[in-house]
Amino acid sequence: MTALDVVIMAAGKGTRMKSSMPKVLHRLAGKALVQHVIDTARSLQARSTIVITGHGAEQVEPALTLANAADHLQFARQMPQLGTGHAVQQTVPLLPDDGVVVVLSGDVPLTQVDTLQALLDVCDGKQLALLTIDFADPTGYGRIVRNPSGQVHAIVEHKDANDAQRAIHEVYSGIMAVPAKLLKPWLARLDNHNAQQEFYLTDVVKFAVADGVPVVAHKISDAAQVAGVNSPTQLAELERAFQLRQANAFMADGVRIIDPARFDVRGHLTCAQDVEIDVNCIFQGQVSLGQGVKIGANCVIANCTIEAGAVIHPFTHIDGEKLGVTVGEGSLIGPFARLRPGAQLAAEVHIGNFVEVKNSTLAKGAKANHLAYLGDATVGERVNFGAGSITANYDGANKHRTVIEADVHVGSNCVLVAPVTIGAGGTVGGGSTITKSTEAGALSVARGKQVSIANWKRPEKKPKA
Repeated sequence: MTALDVVIMAAGKGTRMKSSMPKVLHRLAGKALVQHVIDTARSLQARSTIVITGHGAEQVEPALTLANAADHLQFARQMPQLGTGHAVQQTVPLLPDDGVVVVLSGDVPLTQVDTLQALLDVCDGKQLALLTIDFADPTGYGRIVRNPSGQVHAIVEHKDANDAQRAIHEVYSGIMAVPAKLLKPWLARLDNHNAQQEFYLTDVVKFAVADGVPVVAHKISDAAQVAGVNSPTQLAELERAFQLRQANAFMADGVRIIDPARFDVRGHLTCAQDVEIDVNCIFQGQVSLGQGVKIGANCVIANCTIEAGAVIHPFTHIDGEKLGVTVGEGSLIGPFARLRPGAQLAAEVHIGNFVEVKNSTLAKGAKANHLAYLGDATVGERVNFGAGSITANYDGANKHRTVIEADVHVGSNCVLVAPVTIGAGGTVGGGSTITKSTEAGALSVARGKQVSIANWKRPEKKPKA
């Protein structure tokens, strides 16, 4: 099998993005445009991936090196930017002669692996293969010019095309596959004698024809696969195209998505059977939804595992970051709940409205239904944690842990000052501030004595002078 080397053009300025950020670092589905292309190269099992940088290289190269630490990306600098052919010329010292080169664009993020594999198949290690598509309005694209027998004869850039050529609807996508041993001498023959005074990569077609090398086209019909991003509007359009593609794939597997137009995955989502997802939900990082999980509207869920039968009510925010979050079977979360990193909830746990849980474990059947905070806590089975109660886990310098043993009832508006343990079966009276550990089964009350003054007269405002 011929080795594959991928070249990604990512040197452009992206003026129409009107941003200080290099265009290829703008994000689609939570990931840089060029990262989508790098991931595609990885899926093709490329021997090497070379990213051509130029404008903003000092931002692009460190960002991609960090995000692809295990992949040993190579970079080629194009300074100044003198056209697509000039860009690929910069990679020549990095390209072995024994491989096939696939040229991709860092701002064309949605090309599918199977499409590129089909392109490689028609290349067959010995031909110049072009990915093409028919556009109703081909303005701005290089036209595929064929001879009377239908063979590709040339690519003519829009600015250099005559009226007859501009009437052609088949265009070059910017993606090609070509043996390196053929590409290198063709790159050396490029010139800039054209309307834009640039070195066109597309001129390699006329060199192939002159040298008797077959030029073949693999035509596709899915425009999203070859669509580039040049403006915020185009970025938004591709975002929706990408998300709709994901939604359709999930629905084909049986996931019920209430409105595919209001569904966003910005990471990796896996769904078991009979999952239901309401509108305006965003999934980030690594998220796993078990069988029968129901996600209410307007939830943001990141880096967590939600086990079978759990219900996430609307407006819930879950983000496990590096520590992760687990929601156990049959648990009820929200609405308006927040689960932070390290929240580990067992089966049938209830976390209600305006409750925040961070770095805490809650055993089976534990409940915190209203207006509460559980931070750095270990909560036993069947605990009821009252409205307005908190674990005071931070002393101003260090975090400390609170242990609430099984069957404890914590009343409303209590403060448990860590480190402290509430013994099994104990009760904490409402409004208490607990600073010492309690015995099992004890009632603990720590609050000021109530004072009532009869016939109390409130202060009155003094009349204005």
